[in-house]
Amino acid sequence: MKENLNRTQNLGEKGFTLIELMVVMVIIGLLAATVVPKFFGQVDKAMQQDAQAQIELLGQALDLYRLEKHKYPTSDEGLEAIKPYLKKNIPKDPWGNDFIYESPGKEGRGYDLISYGADNAEGGEGTDLDIVSWKNFE
Repeated sequence: MKENLNRTQNLGEKGFTLIELMVVMVIIGLLAATVVPKFFGQVDKAMQQDAQAQIELLGQALDLYRLEKHKYPTSDEGLEAIKPYLKKNIPKDPWGNDFIYESPGKEGRGYDLISYGADNAEGGEGTDLDIVSWKNFE
């Protein structure tokens, strides 16, 4: 009988109360609400930096093409002309869109390489910012 009494007393002491569980859930929710937006902001910035790095690598391949052929590929030839100068296939931008290539470029540049960003439309701010070959992403 004494053994049964000890068991019933211990059963009431095990586990968490509903209020304790709710407090923990609220704390986790508050932490998630403050951390997750900052994390996603960093993901967007990383994608923009990746687009800038890809544009720079494509620019190096274009410069090699120019050294060999004494000109940049025309807009009609496009980036397909530099395939032999790349280790892998021509990449898409981080949002899965093709890079825009124009030669000759505007304002006297030999070429222009552009990623239109997350919205895949010219112009934009924030994550929709255009990443271009003639200006470093900041």
